[in-house]
Amino acid sequence: MKDTVTIPRAEYEALIAARDDHEDMQAVADHLADPQEGLPHELMKRLIDGESPLSVYRQWRGFNQSSLSRASGVNRVQIADIEAGRSKGSVATLKKLAEALNVSIDDLV
Repeated sequence: MKDTVTIPRAEYEALIAARDDHEDMQAVADHLADPQEGLPHELMKRLIDGESPLSVYRQWRGFNQSSLSRASGVNRVQIADIEAGRSKGSVATLKKLAEALNVSIDDLV
C-alpha cells in the first residue's frame, strides 16, 4: 500500500510551479556549463514563419546559392528548387547540404 498525503490544491499547484521553475533553471545552468550553438531569434522567427530552412541556414552561414553549390557538390538549380518548394531533395542531396552548412538533415526538413 502506498503512503498518501493530502494537501490543499493551491499548495499542490505551487509545488508543481516550483518544480517547473527548477527544471527551467537547471536547463539554463546546463546550457551555461556546456553552451551549444543556437539559432539567433531573427532566424528562428523566419523558420516559424514558414521560410525555407535551407534558405535560412544558407544565409546564416554566409553562403549564396552558388557558393553552397560549390561547397556541397549539389547543383545550384537543385538548391533553388528546394528553397522555392518545387522539390524536397533526396536524402543524399540533403545530407550533402547539411554537411556543408554544418547542420543536421532534420534542420533542413
